[in-house]
Amino acid sequence: MSPMTAARTRTSPADRPQLGLRERKKIKTRAAIREATYRLIDEQGYDATTIEQIAEAAEVSPSTVFRYFPTKEDIVLTDEYDPVLEQEMRARPEDEPLIDSLRYVLRRVVGFGFDEEPAVSRLRTRLMVDVPAVRARMTESMSVTARLLRRAIAQRTGRDTGDLQVRVLATAIVGALLETSLYWAEHDHQDDLPDLLDRALTTFEGTLVR
Repeated sequence: MSPMTAARTRTSPADRPQLGLRERKKIKTRAAIREATYRLIDEQGYDATTIEQIAEAAEVSPSTVFRYFPTKEDIVLTDEYDPVLEQEMRARPEDEPLIDSLRYVLRRVVGFGFDEEPAVSRLRTRLMVDVPAVRARMTESMSVTARLLRRAIAQRTGRDTGDLQVRVLATAIVGALLETSLYWAEHDHQDDLPDLLDRALTTFEGTLVR
């Protein structure tokens, strides 16, 4: 999900499962690749940054970079927030209006990324505006977010995930996320991103699945 690094959860450190050495090494490698990519892009631009340069800066091989991220666009865009979105949506009170649940959850998830890495959030959304390949990959990858939203909305409304209204609503919300991110970047990140998202979500008031 964009417009976004490991997400925080409501669990305390003592409640979280302890990762093995192999998993910790994977997380460290992914982080090193992403950090090297952001640094190089910030210094020399997106097009001038190559996988070979990223690998050297992250102290891994090019094949390792591709093992973790199929494309350079994926390095820029991949985050860990989709599972958090679904978890947060399922945790909302069942009698809460759907629009209120969506507003709360999306503000929370978007806020995770911006609070933890504001510079990265700005860079990513700027690349979405300036680099067609990044924007195209973002549009493609957000289908995953749409599927998660379909499950969450279907559970709340008692409908099937394949229901037409559920599918349309989930896809429309994902489109709103994308357009809000582009708007934010096009206006030099002057607005508060969660507030912009609130404004976008008002579009759906009165049209939500019952």
